[in-house]
Amino acid sequence: MVTTPPEEVSVSAGGSREGAASSRPALVVTGASEGIGLAIASVFAAKTGHPVMMIARRSEPLEAAARTIADRHGVTTIPLSLDITRADASQIIATTLAANGLHAEILINNAGVGLGGEFAGHSEAAIANLVDLNVRALTLLTRHFLTGMLARRSGGIINIGSLGGFAPGPYQAAYYASKAYVASLTRALSDETAGRGVRLCVVTPGPVETAFHARMGANESFYRKLMPAMAADAVARATWRGWRMGFRVIHPGLFTPVLALTMRILPWMLLVPIVGWLLQKRYASNT
Repeated sequence: MVTTPPEEVSVSAGGSREGAASSRPALVVTGASEGIGLAIASVFAAKTGHPVMMIARRSEPLEAAARTIADRHGVTTIPLSLDITRADASQIIATTLAANGLHAEILINNAGVGLGGEFAGHSEAAIANLVDLNVRALTLLTRHFLTGMLARRSGGIINIGSLGGFAPGPYQAAYYASKAYVASLTRALSDETAGRGVRLCVVTPGPVETAFHARMGANESFYRKLMPAMAADAVARATWRGWRMGFRVIHPGLFTPVLALTMRILPWMLLVPIVGWLLQKRYASNT
């Protein structure tokens, strides 16, 4: 069943144990209309049976995705068309959950944007948007819902990072830096909250076969020709397995763990030029 959130609701969005006693656990997935977000929403809905709040900016593909998951898995889905960079985004999400008798049991911060090409060639607005979405919005959503989870001593947060978070990335500098932040924040918080009934993990896929690379102008880069891309469904299944096993860092695929280890141990004077060589645009655009 697809539930449409009310336009205006006025209920408390507190995270106390008393409030949770009268509400049901739900999944909350940002960037859920396509790609990794949609795949993760589908896999986690199937495995947990929880209602799913699916968040994205574009309402039509979001509502279609919500109907698909509801029909496929027999769960309640709540499509919420929302720009999560809004200052009140966390409160809107929490209030809509409460109005549906739900609380955020698992928050999956998937929404993100990339920028390919030289840093100086990007507009200030484009860079600000990347930082707002990849860093600020993710941080504030994590902070908002983590407090309720800690009060209930239950739940968890999955942040979608990138293999790029393990190295500086010339020609995708801001994107790689944002994912390094996501990895650092998540690993620190997982240690802070250890033993308190809440889990945090970061997922670090390499290239994934979605529209993401084309949108950031990266299809002309050498890594898109050299490195095989995983399917979004495979990333979602790996995320579920890693989550169930309690991993703090999840490396989907066979080669991603090896590449992540290599990026950690290789001296930066060698690593950074290699990454830049892979990310620099070399081919005529196919998009």
